Amino acid sequence: MVPLFSAAVNSETQEEVAIKKIGNAFDNRIDAKRTLREIKLLRHMDHDNVIAIRDIIRPPKKEAFNDVYIVYELMDTDLHQIIRSGQALTDDHCQYFLYQLLRGLRYVHSANVLHRDLKPSNLLLNANCDLKIGDFGLARTTSETDFMTEYVVTRWYRAPELLLNCSEYTAAIDIWSVGCILGEIMTQEPLFPGKDYVHQLRLITEGTNGARFIFGPLPTTQVWDELCLDSLRVPWRELASFVLIEMKNISYP
Repeated sequence: MVPLFSAAVNSETQEEVAIKKIGNAFDNRIDAKRTLREIKLLRHMDHDNVIAIRDIIRPPKKEAFNDVYIVYELMDTDLHQIIRSGQALTDDHCQYFLYQLLRGLRYVHSANVLHRDLKPSNLLLNANCDLKIGDFGLARTTSETDFMTEYVVTRWYRAPELLLNCSEYTAAIDIWSVGCILGEIMTQEPLFPGKDYVHQLRLITEGTNGARFIFGPLPTTQVWDELCLDSLRVPWRELASFVLIEMKNISYP
């Protein structure tokens, strides 16, 4: 089931919106549950860096309720399209995108929700470089008992614990995805483009050209231990604030 998007204008408010049509939404049980999940979660979220649902279009007749129409705020493009366009992105762009992504993710996690499918195509942008996290179809609350068992995250952005089929995982899986996305912004190519599970793990452990471009050669065990300890000095919930401090002297693109 591939949803279709169309731009429209709200006749009452004159606001430009995006309408997502999910055809035959109830034919596939899994897809139907993902649609319902996204609606339920986003209706309770209100943040500058999380996409907002404006309305759900009701069917004219209950008996003819086959398609679902969700009205979102309109965005111009997504990060995947920007990266693939070859458009030059400055360090200021990278920092601003990262700050907004971490800010939105902190809000999502504060609601005890894991996004579980962060990737460039799910990060929506407008001409002012405003970024919003979208597509919550795979998201889960941490209180759900079955959320550990289902498909999560496109392979290239999947944390090692997921690749190794760990029975439990935390919000750290979203932070791993953020790191992969940042690397892709900087190099304009996927950081770990694995062809399958085994290849994905090999790229993570052995490194890729993109990773070496950013980080250099793989560190020695001693340096790696020092890096890991140093990274713990900034709790992930404070990463957005940390990035903001680093951005204080830059002008937004």
